[in-house]
Amino acid sequence: MTYDLLDDLKWRGLIAQTTDEVELRKALAKPITLYVGFDPTAPSIHVGNLVVLFVLRRFQLAGHNPLPLVGGATGLVGDPSGKNEERTLNTTEVVGQWVDRIKGQLSKFMDFESSKNPAVMVNNLDWTAPMSAIEFLRDIGKHFSVNQMLNKDAVSSRLEKDGISYTEFSYQVLQSMDYLELYKRYNCTLQIGGSDQWGNITAGLDLIRRVESASAHALTVPLLTKADGTKFGKTAGGSVWLDPEMTSPYAFFQYWLNSDDNDVINFLKVFSFKSRTEIEALESAHTANPGAREAHRELARELTSLVHSPEIAARVEEAARALFGQGDLATLDESTLASALAELPHTRIEKGAEIPTWVDLLVATGVVDSKSAARRIVKEGGAYLNNEKVVGEDFRLQKTDFLCGKYAVLRKGKRDLAAVELG
Repeated sequence: MTYDLLDDLKWRGLIAQTTDEVELRKALAKPITLYVGFDPTAPSIHVGNLVVLFVLRRFQLAGHNPLPLVGGATGLVGDPSGKNEERTLNTTEVVGQWVDRIKGQLSKFMDFESSKNPAVMVNNLDWTAPMSAIEFLRDIGKHFSVNQMLNKDAVSSRLEKDGISYTEFSYQVLQSMDYLELYKRYNCTLQIGGSDQWGNITAGLDLIRRVESASAHALTVPLLTKADGTKFGKTAGGSVWLDPEMTSPYAFFQYWLNSDDNDVINFLKVFSFKSRTEIEALESAHTANPGAREAHRELARELTSLVHSPEIAARVEEAARALFGQGDLATLDESTLASALAELPHTRIEKGAEIPTWVDLLVATGVVDSKSAARRIVKEGGAYLNNEKVVGEDFRLQKTDFLCGKYAVLRKGKRDLAAVELG
């Protein structure tokens, strides 16, 4: 069967809106240039950004020319979409640092060395910074109707509450100028974004029509939510970031591994580059035996390999297995062990202090609320230290019990884990 990019995106649930699907299909019969913008509103992009980034990559794999754009200019202004209040404006220096970090992250997902259709990284500060305010108002601003801008959902909702500054109100004009500039520089004829960006993208189309008397295309991707209705990409600790200093590779792996059974196949469609045949095979296996979590593991492996590396993915998966008694904890390197244990309830023993008993330590971690409960676990045979069964209620850890000379893993039954750190 002949591969059809738009049909594949539809099957994966990745098309919310298009300006003219028939014309877009015709255009895609030959290589086109397209872009997706990423604003540096933090030092890292998060897993929510991967949705449109992976769509951009799918276009490149299909032979098209991608322009990943980092918003060095728009990041200084702030997009009002989905916000109930003004963003905090960051300094030029901070945004510049974030631009560089995000460029490095985006470069992992695009092929910049292809002999046929290499990706080109662009920064909208390059064409925005040299422009004077008068030029911006005369050459760009005159093409925008304030009445139409006020009708945008993000703007109108803000006006009904606390109002909106001219800075954020102008965001649509800046983003539209990006599309016009990329059209002129690269013959870019498609912009992709989240469905909340539809108004901004179509404003760019209108600007191209007014200034260049030309037409272009828009395609938006649905905003991803989980089966239970909660926001995708969030945990109790906040966003799931691609930067390993902000979200450890172990926590990143576990986020995908712990996906709800009702979400995992949808996540594979969105975030995996596996074929439809491969995903449908995983779906069949998942339906037949959800407890095996084969689909979850494939999802976690692929994404951790892409974002971090295959080697790191293998290490954190081994750490996950070892923590639950399916591997040797002693074989884990200190950094992998530390990142895995950082996600657990924990307690710390200060340097020089007497090392408490297993019972005392379990209570200190908060896994149980009393010594009597901890003693009962030992009596019932459910107490473990570094995957070895603890048989005495008065068992006291020794320095030699600490992995890498620093960490010990307590386990209650099969699933409840806690960590002890020796200072």
